[in-house]
This record gives sequence, structure tokens and C-alpha cells, in this order.
Amino acid sequence: VQLQASGGGLVQAGGSLRLPCAASGTTFTIDDMGWYRQAPGNKRELVASISSGGRTNYADSVKGRFTISRDNAKNTVYLQMNSLKPEDTAVYFCHTARGVIDYWGQGTQVTVSS
Repeated sequence: VQLQASGGGLVQAGGSLRLPCAASGTTFTIDDMGWYRQAPGNKRELVASISSGGRTNYADSVKGRFTISRDNAKNTVYLQMNSLKPEDTAVYFCHTARGVIDYWGQGTQVTVSS
């Protein structure tokens, strides 16, 4: 399983970014997918997840601002981030798991300036 995340960058507070994560080497339609983030000095935390059936879950800190979605035809999961805040600055990772094995994308940097 390989996950390729992209779409990060520098944006002003209040702006938007969309992060795509393309999956390969997997039967994407049966995979639960997630986005995590890690800021310097902090633990990696779950931002949002989406099940194979489309059920979504969000961290309280991003509810109402971020939206996770998936396009099974493109084997891609997206994280739409609106109303970005400086505290959203982090490296964002996409994730999936097969049993006890975790698979991570390489991470993409999101920096929100105030």
C-alpha cells in the first residue's frame, strides 16, 4: 500500500486548502481512510476519518471547518480545509490500516500565517 499526499502550502488565516491523498496497491473501496497532523513538539493527532461506507468523523477542533471526502473511482481521499487558523499549522499525513499494520503517506506541510 502506498499513499501519496500533496496540496500543502502557505496560506493566510481564513484561507482554504485542499489536500488530496492518492492510494495505490490496495483495494481502496474497502479501506477506511484518515488524515492526521503533527505540529512541532506535539503528538500526531487524528483530524478526520472516513469509512469505506462514507461515514465521517472529525476532531472537535476542526468540526465545521474541515471536510473529508473520497473518490473511489480515483482511489483518492481529500481533506478540504476552510477558515484556516494559525493553530492548524502542522505536517498532515494520510493514513490507512490493514489489521495491525499502519500505512502512512509522506506528509505535506500546511502553514497558516496570522
